[in-house]
Amino acid sequence: MLVEVTTGNHPILLFDGYCNLCSGSVLAIIRRDPQAIFRFINLQSALGLALLDQHNLSTSDIDSVVLIHNKSYSIKSDAVLDVFHLLGGIYRSLAIFKYLPISFRNWIYDWIAGNRYTWFGKKDVCMIPTPGLKERFLS
Repeated sequence: MLVEVTTGNHPILLFDGYCNLCSGSVLAIIRRDPQAIFRFINLQSALGLALLDQHNLSTSDIDSVVLIHNKSYSIKSDAVLDVFHLLGGIYRSLAIFKYLPISFRNWIYDWIAGNRYTWFGKKDVCMIPTPGLKERFLS
């Protein structure tokens, strides 16, 4: 099934809505995104799962952040570094880490992702945006 998401040229970040680290990261991105370019979707939502399927990404392994932008996508450390690049300013300089081998970057990413619930906790329900942020979240 083809999912039509109308976001203009807005990058879409799919994230684990139960994860405190992930939800906190989304809020940090929002604070550093005054032009409101990013849109967000919980990986666990019907739309999130449909977008994963549309891009032939495993819907059974949703341990990864996914950035969809300009009909392409990036996952894991690439997605994180692409977010920094799109945020611009001082954050764009962090994209220099793309020059590290992807196997090393994703090893670090997977280590953090594998421990995120232990270190940062897990919510019982997916993150629910406040009314002021609702327009940034797609469902």
